Amino acid sequence: MTSRKKILLYNPLTVFYDMPLALLAIGTILDKEKYEVIIIDARIEDDVDSMLSEHIDDALCFGTTVITGSPIKDALEMSEKVKKLKPELPVIWGGWHTSLFALEPMQDHSYIDITVQGQGEETFKELITFLDEGKDLKDVKGLSFRNKEGEFIKNGPRPIAAVNNFERVNYDLIDVERYFEKKGKRQFDYISSVGCFFRCTFCADPFVFQRKFSAISSEKMGEELEYYQKKYKFTDLNFQDETFFTYAKRIKGFAEELIKRDLNISWAATMRADQGERLTDEVWKLCKESGLRRLLIGVESGSQEMMDWMKKDVKLTQVFYCAEKCKELGIGVIFPFIVGFPEESDKSVAETVKVVKQLRSKSDKFDTPIFYFKPYPGSAITQDVVKKGYVLPQTTKEWAKFDYIGSSGPWVSKEKVKFFEAFKFYLKLAYGPKHKLLAYPLRKLSQWRCEKEKFHFPIEKFVINTIRPKQRLS
Repeated sequence: MTSRKKILLYNPLTVFYDMPLALLAIGTILDKEKYEVIIIDARIEDDVDSMLSEHIDDALCFGTTVITGSPIKDALEMSEKVKKLKPELPVIWGGWHTSLFALEPMQDHSYIDITVQGQGEETFKELITFLDEGKDLKDVKGLSFRNKEGEFIKNGPRPIAAVNNFERVNYDLIDVERYFEKKGKRQFDYISSVGCFFRCTFCADPFVFQRKFSAISSEKMGEELEYYQKKYKFTDLNFQDETFFTYAKRIKGFAEELIKRDLNISWAATMRADQGERLTDEVWKLCKESGLRRLLIGVESGSQEMMDWMKKDVKLTQVFYCAEKCKELGIGVIFPFIVGFPEESDKSVAETVKVVKQLRSKSDKFDTPIFYFKPYPGSAITQDVVKKGYVLPQTTKEWAKFDYIGSSGPWVSKEKVKFFEAFKFYLKLAYGPKHKLLAYPLRKLSQWRCEKEKFHFPIEKFVINTIRPKQRLS
């Protein structure tokens, strides 16, 4: 085989260890005879600088995937380092952030040359060919770039591609075992669809994918997962789809594939409550039989009025239907909530607290994480609050400091933050999995606190957090 040009792909530092599925997808689609894909994952590698130095001389380009928030900081630092080592090497940014901000990263930083918008596989494949052959990038749909005259060009969008036509992702581009070690379990990450049909106004997905959806067939999923399971010996499967349960027929076929192939694995995925209500009892039972252990069902608010306002197109009755089905079948559920929407009433907040308590007390396999609304770029609510005077971060570096998980926006008072931080803490003690260190009186006291919403003098919270400080996610 003749010498291949190297494609350097970088995954910035984050605090979770999901496999870099976006990098694997774009790395797989390239011509293996021409290009050698090197994935450098800052979460996994002990010495990223050495890896960079080892491969950069033979590289055709450097690409990194970027989500809005703290990973931007590491992506910026590494991109600048690449340019200093090899100034002529094209630096490419892709991922959620550049799908929302196509030109700004390049305008803010001279060491970023190209950004990719939306689904990346076909765009990246064509981009690599154009770079290799020295062609003008103006004809590559789905990307933006700085031309030789220093002008910023945003090309037209690329239509969403049928993911069922893509070849099987090559996980050998990473050391799968190292991800198992970091996770502490043999959990395999997999994505079977892109996009979402729905119109939730707090979400950027409608902006990025224009409410389009494409999925791998159940038959192909069965074939691929059997191949991966035999190769990597995983015991749990974690779907990274936005809306895995979009088509009931596909889900039924998928569950039947797992059972037929006798993979003997557990799996977890996302579900909308309206999708769960449309599943027949037969499909629910098939999912459980095939290994379904946990669902993530976004609720967002306990107020139907608020749910309608954010155009979620889900009813609370559907949420409780899914809760009952999962309780009956012994399936765990994460029910995320959001508080602190602009102009959210105290009544709405009270209704959310009520629904959280109702769901949390149904099963010790249920969890109800509560987040504070902060305006994610690209969402309809964000566009509205900006029109009313809210100022978003103005630079790429400022976006790196924008924390979605741990902090609240200006619509949440300090008193509400104090209440919800205590509420979340005692919910875990009151209804979480029983633990020998959590004495019965402490569990009952926590249940009483949650039921009566009495969080004064939280001495238990102070002591436990002092002994076992909580890691902040970003």
